[in-house]
Amino acid sequence: MAEQIEFDQAHQTLQEVSEALENGRFVYVRRQLQDMEPEDIAHLLEASPRKSRDVLWQLTDPEDYGEILDELNEDVKDNLVSKMAPEKLAEATEGMDTDDVAYVLRSLPDDVSREVLSQMDTADRQRVETALSYPEDSAGGIMNTDVITIRGDVDVDVVLRYLRMRGELPEATDALYVIDEESMLIGHLSLSTILTTQPDVKVIDVMDDADEAIHVETSDSDVASLFERRDWVSAPVVDSDHHLVGRITIDDVVDIIREDAEHSMMSMAGMDDDEDTFAPVVKSARRRSVWLGANVLAALAAASVSNMFEATLEQMAAIAVLMTIVPSMGGVAGNQTVALVIRGLALGHIGDSNKRELLLKEAAIGFLNGILWALIIGGIVVAWKGNWMLGGIISAAMLTNLLVAGIAGVTIPIFLKKLNIDPALAGGMALTTITDVIGLSVFLGLATVLLT
Repeated sequence: MAEQIEFDQAHQTLQEVSEALENGRFVYVRRQLQDMEPEDIAHLLEASPRKSRDVLWQLTDPEDYGEILDELNEDVKDNLVSKMAPEKLAEATEGMDTDDVAYVLRSLPDDVSREVLSQMDTADRQRVETALSYPEDSAGGIMNTDVITIRGDVDVDVVLRYLRMRGELPEATDALYVIDEESMLIGHLSLSTILTTQPDVKVIDVMDDADEAIHVETSDSDVASLFERRDWVSAPVVDSDHHLVGRITIDDVVDIIREDAEHSMMSMAGMDDDEDTFAPVVKSARRRSVWLGANVLAALAAASVSNMFEATLEQMAAIAVLMTIVPSMGGVAGNQTVALVIRGLALGHIGDSNKRELLLKEAAIGFLNGILWALIIGGIVVAWKGNWMLGGIISAAMLTNLLVAGIAGVTIPIFLKKLNIDPALAGGMALTTITDVIGLSVFLGLATVLLT
């Protein structure tokens, strides 16, 4: 209910702002934007057509640019950033987390990115350059460098005095990290421990061992899985020598989970998960035509099977009427399995140790469903067409195709994963092609042999 109210309010705000822009009431729009949170402005920008978006960006307070850019999807962010002068962009990134600045700069041309970095002070530039040196989808690419470190040989009272002198903590701080003389991570001290421990106790005596640090090259999906399983709020990031280089916080992980979900959903349609809803027509058409071309090839493969049995189709109109049922049922059943396996791969539930058992399970499900629907569809065809042989043929084809669909639904995503191809992008299309070809081949092949 609360989500629906928030959605309705966002839609109403969008409508009011759009009407105000059309009527030239720019002062009213500026005041509205000043009262909105950065994430709400980002939502408003993404939901606005491109012409209105440019005007809204000009009316937005430049001090909010950094936080807004961090909330935007990549396509919209790139469009706005490309129109900003390097010095303005450098100002916008002041105060942003290191990983958020890196996110903004990665999409810029190298010369523009270097110019923006040159506008920063030395300390900020070094932190951002460190983040940019790691792959975007790694722990190093998403980590923050705003880490509070302490030594193990000091008293808790010293730590408390240091924190009071510092005045504030980085966001989502739930622990301080203990390092040695060479900046190697040796443990962490939770804030709750600091507050409940006697002040004269040494840090090293009450700290927790650093046995759960994340390596800097760990993939972002593995990072998200670790946070999910262990209920972390934050976690330290170390390099190959176990030197502390940064930390990852739960807000970064939430972004990863959301982006992965959007990626899977959009990939199933062959689309970019960061595509702008109001992207230019030509740009969107070009992106989608690639996927449509791939589907044309798959459709031609299925059509070629039908063409091989053209003579059979000419002799019996009933076969032409019924021929779409078998591949359709196989496609639906197979895509159910594909969705299950893709989720299992994403969560780390499927590996070499259990994929055989999963294959046998899905094959058994396909066989049982094949028997059930073979009997149902076969009985319907016999009652409808009065032809026992035709009913038997479609039953045999249905059983075969649902069995194949179960097996292919497991093997295709696992095979694509090994080839480093996104199963969400290509799994559904490959599965549908196989069930179409197998279903039509068995149905029309049996019909050719037994009825003509």
